[in-house]
Amino acid sequence: MKKQLLLIFSFFSLFNISCTSQQKKESDKDKSTINSKIYKIEKIELTEQTRGTNRKITFVPGSVTTSLNDNITTAELSAANWENIIKEATLIDLDKISSYESPTTGRFSDKALASTIIITSGGKEYTSAGFDAGIPPKELEALYQSLRGKNNIIQKAKPKFSR
Repeated sequence: MKKQLLLIFSFFSLFNISCTSQQKKESDKDKSTINSKIYKIEKIELTEQTRGTNRKITFVPGSVTTSLNDNITTAELSAANWENIIKEATLIDLDKISSYESPTTGRFSDKALASTIIITSGGKEYTSAGFDAGIPPKELEALYQSLRGKNNIIQKAKPKFSR
């Protein structure tokens, strides 16, 4: 009887140890997936356009390129600013970015610039649905504010109209 109990106890102990080990491996796998997502983002673009203005701001590690009606300027982007942008971008579910709805529709009647955010990760582009400049979907608000706040890039790139 004691041998049978010892055998059963040993079996359950081994079974429990192997399950715990498997759970730990799956947990470690999930953590590594999250960490690898952080470093896969290669580029983030913010486009804002209407009939008379076409502005595209591209953020990559180390630089920011602003194109306003085909006038291109490049500025330095510090590693800390890039990390802050990436931190906000990794909080977004890239597969759902195109389904986030805009809270306003001013872009349909030229009351606002039509904006989109394009995130390039792992060689694939994820494009948001269009939204009014300054009023992004709530899921993109933190990233949008982070992009707008970097060195006042958007404010510096206001269109100049000739008379």
